[in-house]
Amino acid sequence: MRRTRLSLYYLGTYLPIAGLALLFVPSFATKLLLSNRTYDEEFMRLAGALLLAVGILVIQIIRYRVEVLYSTTLAIRLGLIVVLLWLYALSSDPFFLVIFLDRRDRSPVEQPTGSQA
Repeated sequence: MRRTRLSLYYLGTYLPIAGLALLFVPSFATKLLLSNRTYDEEFMRLAGALLLAVGILVIQIIRYRVEVLYSTTLAIRLGLIVVLLWLYALSSDPFFLVIFLDRRDRSPVEQPTGSQA
């Protein structure tokens, strides 16, 4: 469970930052994420608000050590990866690949007990 909790720190950082960017500067945020299309700002702002809300929930999960939800967050991330790949296949917009690459678990690998780094 420790590795899952560490991966939540990444989400707790990434989601609010991406959410705020999409909420307040959606055109800049989509260009930063290599989008080759123009999207309606209203939907990008809605997506930003949702990312911000989920980010706040992840922060609270970390803060209160709600371990029962750790495995749920892994299942949700897997589902989001499938959707992002599907959206890329439909649109060929690199935006969805960039988001996919940013969603993977980047938690450090734990060292076995007794091993020296």
